[in-house]
Amino acid sequence: MSPRAVYVDAPGQVRVAPMSPREPGPGEALVRVAWAGICGSDLEVVAGTRPAPYVNYPVTPGHEWSGTVAAVGPDVPPELVGKHVVGEGFRSCLRCDACRSGDTNLCLSGYAETGFTHPGAWADYLTLPARLLHVLPDTADLRAAAALEPAACVAAGCLKLAAQTGERIAVIGAGTLGLLATQLLAAVHPAQLTVIDRRAERDQLARLCGATHFDAASDISELNDPDTRYDAVLEAAGGPATARLALGLVRRGGRVALTGIPPGPADPISPSDLVLGQITVHTVFGAPSRAWLYAVRAFAAGALNPAPLMTKEFPLEEITMALQELRNGGSVKVLLRP
Repeated sequence: MSPRAVYVDAPGQVRVAPMSPREPGPGEALVRVAWAGICGSDLEVVAGTRPAPYVNYPVTPGHEWSGTVAAVGPDVPPELVGKHVVGEGFRSCLRCDACRSGDTNLCLSGYAETGFTHPGAWADYLTLPARLLHVLPDTADLRAAAALEPAACVAAGCLKLAAQTGERIAVIGAGTLGLLATQLLAAVHPAQLTVIDRRAERDQLARLCGATHFDAASDISELNDPDTRYDAVLEAAGGPATARLALGLVRRGGRVALTGIPPGPADPISPSDLVLGQITVHTVFGAPSRAWLYAVRAFAAGALNPAPLMTKEFPLEEITMALQELRNGGSVKVLLRP
């Protein structure tokens, strides 16, 4: 079968067509894609609701993926061929102040990311800078590894929270991001790890990921004793009220990490509450290289296992069905298998 790719020519215009894999140039690698994930930002690309600076049409989406190196270009170690890999999405310059400070996700040279401004992994092959690759163990489950991109994003939040053993921690949201964060936070052995999500059916999966408690309430007045708050809260739902909920759940002097982006207007946050409570608020946009390293090492060590989150899989030709499956809301992680 000839290589194929999914093309989004413009909002609402999706097709599968033959592709010609681009041979890797200097410093590049050609990867045979094994699995590619679909997430909410991909739905925005298809619908045309992603902000204009963050997508270039036509585009082949796919920023969550795993695969095997098929070929390398000049200046790339040839022993990389045949290795199982995942890859960072941000194509940062490595020269600006942000990059030199380690914030490769905030590159000052402009936004550039695989699957949004550059061809992504909803295809049989993907060509990208070899410096973005992370090599996995030879025995790695590539199906599970396709979720290492969202894992790296919440790893960035976990690193900022700096959770300690014995703390009380809450995660808001039991989607892919929230459940991956739950696994990473469970690895530090908190005294309590509560997952909060309106979908009561996610209770068992949350506990499988390491949660000690699950709460389907969605209002601060319904959650816990008003005199008992959490040391750290990670918000991974992106709802209109979830940031405010996170701030209401954290104790005075506690820490909050916000990773979700509401699709529209959100409930206001009071600066007075932040100041009087001396609450530290962190925000996350994508994942810098250090968060990728953390997630990949946790995966290799067995502390992170995205496999239970993989719900449905589709071949490239069924991309329309795959998108609808994610829109329906019942699945956690939907995969494409080129």
